[in-house]
Amino acid sequence: MSAKIENVKKELLSDNWYVLNKYTFDLKRKNGGSVQQVREVYDRGNGATILLYNRERGTVVLTNQFRMPTYVNGNQSGMLLEACAGLLDGDSPEWCARREAVEETGFQVASVKKVFEAYMSPGGVTELIHFFIAEYQDNERRTSGGGIEDEDIEVVELPFREALAMIDDGRIKDGKTIMLLQYLEIHQIMA
Repeated sequence: MSAKIENVKKELLSDNWYVLNKYTFDLKRKNGGSVQQVREVYDRGNGATILLYNRERGTVVLTNQFRMPTYVNGNQSGMLLEACAGLLDGDSPEWCARREAVEETGFQVASVKKVFEAYMSPGGVTELIHFFIAEYQDNERRTSGGGIEDEDIEVVELPFREALAMIDDGRIKDGKTIMLLQYLEIHQIMA
C-alpha cells in the first residue's frame, strides 16, 4: 500500500550544511478522509558503511571520532565508536564503502559484500545507507587511516566478542555498527 499525498508545499529552511526543507501536505487516510501534516526533512544524500573483520584473528576494525550531535544529546566526550562510513558523493555505494575503508582505516580490501540497505532515521532524514562487510588482512593496509581533511579518526582493532559486549554495556551506541556486528553474529561469519 502506498501513501497518497496531495497539495505538497515545500519551503527551504536551510542549505548551510545540507538541505533542510519544510513540507506541508494532505495525507489521505484509510477511512477516505485526509489530514494536513507538516514535516521538516533533512536531505544529506545517501551513504555507505563497511565493517572490516578478520575471521582468523577474530577481530573487527572500527573508528572512534567526535560526533557533535551525540555530544549535544548527552554523550559527554562526543566520541563515537563506529564502522567507517561516508556519503556517496556521486560514487556507487560499493566504491564509497571501499573509499571510506581506505581513508578512515587504511585498509584497501580485496573483496566487499553488500548485505542490505536501510533508512536509519526515516522520520526526518532522507538518507539511505548501503551496508557492506569485508574481510581484511594485514597485508591490505595501505596507510595508517585516520580520515582526510578535517577528520580526526582513531582506528580501533578489537576482538569481535568484545565488540558485541560493548553493545550490551553501552560503549557502542551507533546504529549502523550494531546492525553490522549483529549481522556477522547472526550469519555466523565470526565465531
